[in-house]
Amino acid sequence: MARFVIQGGRALSGMVDVEGSKNSALPIIAAAGLAARGESRLSNVPRYTDILDLCQILRDLGAEVEWDSDSSLVIRARDLAGSVAPYHLARRLRGSTYVLGLLLARLGRAEVAFPGGCQIGARPVDFHIRGFQALGAETRLEHGIIHARAERLRGTKLYIDRASFGTTINLMIAASLAEGTTVLENAAMEPEVVDLATYLNAMGARVRGAGTGIIRIDGVREPTGTVHEVIPDRLEAGTLLLAGAVTRGDVTVRGVIPEHLRTVLLKLEQAGAQVEEGAETVRVRMPGRPQAVDIETRPHPGFPTDLQPQMVSLLALADGVAVVQETVFENRFGYTQELARLGANITVERDTAIVRGVAELTGAPVEAHDIRGGAALVLAGLAAQGVTEVTGAAHIDRGYHGLERKLAGLGAAIERQEEVGDLLPV
Repeated sequence: MARFVIQGGRALSGMVDVEGSKNSALPIIAAAGLAARGESRLSNVPRYTDILDLCQILRDLGAEVEWDSDSSLVIRARDLAGSVAPYHLARRLRGSTYVLGLLLARLGRAEVAFPGGCQIGARPVDFHIRGFQALGAETRLEHGIIHARAERLRGTKLYIDRASFGTTINLMIAASLAEGTTVLENAAMEPEVVDLATYLNAMGARVRGAGTGIIRIDGVREPTGTVHEVIPDRLEAGTLLLAGAVTRGDVTVRGVIPEHLRTVLLKLEQAGAQVEEGAETVRVRMPGRPQAVDIETRPHPGFPTDLQPQMVSLLALADGVAVVQETVFENRFGYTQELARLGANITVERDTAIVRGVAELTGAPVEAHDIRGGAALVLAGLAAQGVTEVTGAAHIDRGYHGLERKLAGLGAAIERQEEVGDLLPV
């Protein structure tokens, strides 16, 4: 497996550009398959491995998907006809569930492998399935494959358990072609939900209320391809800003929407960072040792669970004791065992981590097991004294494109090393 080798102890400094949002691009790429007419031109699309896998799934289903430039994707779905998503691809990424909503809405039938992704806790597919059943679909799970069928989906009113982001996204896609009106209560409110609604409406769909707890979707017959720019990746931006903070550096992220990071920036300020916001930039300076602050993850607009591990890397070096409560994914703290190899003092009790800050971390071999936990290990390695080797770089690649190049551009001593036989995504 590929690994990152980091010589820590350098304060990061400079400006870095952020990619488009993975969690926005994935559902928008799937939704592009709704259009039997025209083509969709999507810009600011990141080339994460999950994105590449979803593009290949659409190709195998009959759509034309091609890169027009490094970050511009063209999708023509007129000939979309396949209803069986390739098993080996669908099982690798969580975003494959969006193909289920697409195929049910467009073709009335779907077979999609039970999705994979990071092992950070339960992300129940039954939320999605119950939603599809409420829309009139017949579903069953057999041999690791979700089978679904419907003559035509029918609008309905339903409550989304736990304000599930994935369920909200999937039902928005499916309901866009359903007969009548669908009302989603307790809907997720993330910026990526709003971005999908903007794209669907540009296609000719009628989606109202995105960004609030109640979303209404009036089904339409024939959406058409359109032009859309994916919003910036707030999670990558937050990771890069935290990299600056954990190394006591001075980092500016460009091409970001500051409001999407509001709770993170507030916590950084509480920890002692100096934060400056521009129209599309955020600058974070950490002039001294950070102060311990308590964190509780919540669905948007609360503190994002996908930035909790990176924040813990900062708190591991803070002055004082921090309490971090994880309310979204019950297994998210797995990475803390690896942080302990670097000298972090963290005690996990069920959904709570007690982080006792230490004055210094020291380099050691560690292993990434998921995207955000892996990023946390990289950040800790940047601050640690000596050499840190982070294996399992492929996990990190699923959520970050060229992370080592961006960090090196800020002054980090980091390089990617490939084992013999490893293949990089193109």
